[in-house]
Amino acid sequence: MNKITQLFKIKYPIIQGGMIWNSGYKLASAVSNAGGLGLIGAGSMYPEVLREHILKCKKATDKPFGVNVPMLYPNVEEIIKIIIEEGVKIVFTSAGNPNTWTALLKENDITVVHVVSSSKFALKAQEAGVDAVVAEGFEAGGHNGRDETTTLTLIPMVKEQIKIPLIAAGGIATGKGMLAVMILGADGIQVGSRFAASVESSSHENFKKKITETKEGDTQLTLKELAPVRLIKNKFYQDVQDLYAKCPTIDELKTLLGRARAKRGMFEGDLIEGELEIGQIAGMIHEIKPVSEIVNEIIREFEFSKTDIKNMNF
Repeated sequence: MNKITQLFKIKYPIIQGGMIWNSGYKLASAVSNAGGLGLIGAGSMYPEVLREHILKCKKATDKPFGVNVPMLYPNVEEIIKIIIEEGVKIVFTSAGNPNTWTALLKENDITVVHVVSSSKFALKAQEAGVDAVVAEGFEAGGHNGRDETTTLTLIPMVKEQIKIPLIAAGGIATGKGMLAVMILGADGIQVGSRFAASVESSSHENFKKKITETKEGDTQLTLKELAPVRLIKNKFYQDVQDLYAKCPTIDELKTLLGRARAKRGMFEGDLIEGELEIGQIAGMIHEIKPVSEIVNEIIREFEFSKTDIKNMNF
């Protein structure tokens, strides 16, 4: 056991990213049943939809699971209320100030983890009283840091600053990647893109297939003026780049983005006009697999890689 498996009472220190439009109860329960920690992604759910997914997840697994809450989303107060009412014991917060909800969640016997993109924010999260932090490098899909700090450099810098458990995220989809970040100081990993391309992911089959076809260089971090997001290069992405060439205002960027663009891409499967969020590691994801197989592969490669390192001669 290590700090993360002890904190969450799980078998493996593997956390599933709470990705919007991917992380319904089927994915969360499958990851938990496989020995990791599954997270329901509240960011793409109306409050009562979240309640429904929590109830279904309770039926689908008797293992620990949690909810990921992006604090910049509307209805966050109602979402927090439902989490408390339904007795969820683990919450990952992101995209906001950890001081806002940590105290209330802790008062209700909830383990709190906050997602950060820098040492500065990791320290603020620790001061706010969270139980652990996820340090996410800019390789990640979805919303991440504006500074473009890579996971390889971020993890040891955060480790140097904090005393609470550290979870690494961004560009991790294999056992070798898991071992690398743990050597650098992480106590566990959070995996997003690899689970997005799983059988149990709630995203559209078109999007899952597109992930397996994505190659090195096919994604780009953009829209920093709104919230940095890594996108697969499709027509919508090119429309964003064309607008940037005209030095747009923030309002013009918002108008182009519109509403429900991510839902259109990832959940409804519009690969042309939709927003397709995924990490750089997609270039190493070639098959859609069941969660149990993904977790087993990561752990098996992790253990083999540890043995290989011990046998190295320098």
